[in-house]
Amino acid sequence: MALRRSYPTDLSDGEWALLEPLIPPPKAGGRPVLHSRREICNAILYQLRGGAAWRLLPHDFPPWQTVYHYFRLWRQQGHWEEVLAALRERYRLEHGREPTPSAAVLDSQSVKTTEKGAPTGMTGPRKSRAVSATSSSTQWVRC
Repeated sequence: MALRRSYPTDLSDGEWALLEPLIPPPKAGGRPVLHSRREICNAILYQLRGGAAWRLLPHDFPPWQTVYHYFRLWRQQGHWEEVLAALRERYRLEHGREPTPSAAVLDSQSVKTTEKGAPTGMTGPRKSRAVSATSSSTQWVRC
């Protein structure tokens, strides 16, 4: 494959050296490999960073169908979780910490809900019978 200009999301040689052993190799006896695992990973990183649709992947990467296939396959097989766990452990060891966290913090007040539930409106309809453009058809609605 011809060399292409690099994108800011491309893996450096050092990053690829860390990631390469964690990426599954091609199956033995299958189709010949057309695209390197590194190019597939670079395309996945580009797409995830940009957040665009898979079909909008630039043409100098492998075809979007190929990239999406490997992304989905590796996700279903749990390889991305393994990669994240290995990188997290490496980072923690480099910073003098235990390889796995020993505690976690859960915030139980992130979402407040009511126990009984409440009507959708905060105030009731007007008591007066005067015609109003905003409240003449206001009705109480229970959820």
